[in-house]
Amino acid sequence: MMSYYKGNLTGQAVGLLPPPYYWWLAGAMFDQMVHYWYYTGDTTYNSVVTQGLLAQISPGKDFMPSNQTLTEGNDDQAFWAFAAMSAAEMNYPDPPADQPSWLALAQAVFNEQAGRWETTRCGGGLRWQIFSWNKGYEYKNSISNGGFFQLAARLARYTGNQTYADWAEKTWEWMETTTLITPQFGIYDGADMSDNCTKPVELQWTYNVGTFLMGAANLYNYTKGAPKWRTITEGLLNGTQLFFPPQFGGNIMQEVACEPQQSCNNDQPSFKAYLSRWMAATAQIAPFTADVIMPKLKASAQGAAKQCSGPPNGGTTCGRSWNTATWDGKVGVGEQMSALSIIQANLISKVPAPVTAAKGGTSVGNPEAGTGEDAVQRDPLLTKKITMADRAGAGILTTLVLGGLLGSTWWISFGS
Repeated sequence: MMSYYKGNLTGQAVGLLPPPYYWWLAGAMFDQMVHYWYYTGDTTYNSVVTQGLLAQISPGKDFMPSNQTLTEGNDDQAFWAFAAMSAAEMNYPDPPADQPSWLALAQAVFNEQAGRWETTRCGGGLRWQIFSWNKGYEYKNSISNGGFFQLAARLARYTGNQTYADWAEKTWEWMETTTLITPQFGIYDGADMSDNCTKPVELQWTYNVGTFLMGAANLYNYTKGAPKWRTITEGLLNGTQLFFPPQFGGNIMQEVACEPQQSCNNDQPSFKAYLSRWMAATAQIAPFTADVIMPKLKASAQGAAKQCSGPPNGGTTCGRSWNTATWDGKVGVGEQMSALSIIQANLISKVPAPVTAAKGGTSVGNPEAGTGEDAVQRDPLLTKKITMADRAGAGILTTLVLGGLLGSTWWISFGS
C-alpha cells in the first residue's frame, strides 16, 4: 500500500497521494498505518506517517490545509480526524512539541463541525460540503454525519466529557428523524435538502453503517453498557449483514453497491477497510458482539489473502473480490488498504483496548482547538468547557507477525 505514496520523495507533495486519489484517502491510509504500528510494533513507517499527518495541518491547527480548503468536505476532514483520534487512542508517538497533539487535532475538527450543524432544512445535520460553491453543498450525507457521530463518541470515551456524548446522541437522534436509516438499520447514502431530506438516495455502502457502528460501540463502552446503546449497536451490526451475501456463505464482505457490477470508482474499493477496522474495534470495546463479528473477519481475511496473488511484487498485489479464489486483476490503494485492514483485524484480541485519558492515554488535548480566528465559528452549545488533566501512561508494547501488503513478500494462513 505504501508504495503508492510518494510524499516522502524529493519534490513530491507531503501528505498527499498522487492522482487519481483524493485528499481524504491519504488521511484514511495514514490511519491504517497507525493501526499497522499498533498491531505489529513495527516503526518502519512511523516517521513518514507522522510527517504526512502533520503536513496537512493548517495555521488554525486543524485539518483545513490551504491546498484543500476550496474542495474539502465534512467527510474528508473527518477521515483525517479519525487518524489523529486513532493515534491518541493507541498511544502512537506524540508529534514534536511545537505541533498540536493528536487529541487536539481531533478536538479541532469536532469543534469546527459542531459549528457547521445546520437546522434551516431537514431539522439538523451536517451538509456534505463545507463551502457553498462545491457540488454537494445542498446534500446531507450519512458519512459526514456518521463521521461526526463517531468522532464525538470516541472523544467522549477518551476524555470522559459528557459534552461530546451529548453531541453524539444529538446526531443519532437527528438521523432517526430522517429517511436515512431503514427499519433494519441499513444506512442510506444521503438526501437532498431541496425536499427537506425526504427522498433518500438508497445506495448503501459499507463505511456508512460502519461509522455508525463504531460510534455506537464507543457510546456503549463510555456509558458502561447502557441498554440503549447496546440495542443500537446490535441493530447496526445486524445492518452490516447486507455486505456479507449469503451466496458466499454469509461471512465474506462485499461492497454490494459496486463490486458485483464492477463499477467501483477510485474511492469505493477502500470502503471495506473501514468497516473491517470498525467491526474489529466494536468486538473489542463491545465484547457481546464478538461472536458475530469474528467469524466474518476471519472468513473475509481468508478471501482477501487469496486475492493477494497478483503481479508485480512477487505475486503480492491484492485484488478487490474476496469471494473469488484467484486475483481479479483489480489494483489500487483501496484494494491494498482493505486487504491489510481485514487481515490486521483478526489480530484484535492480541492488542489492548484503546486507551483513555484516565487509563494510559498520553495525548493531552485542547478543548478550545478549532475555535480561533483561523477556524470556523463553533456552535454556541459548545460553551461548556471540556477539561482533562495531563496524564502519563505506559506505551503499548505489541509484537506480532504481519507481513507484506506494505511492500515486502508475505503470506498468511488461517486455521479452518
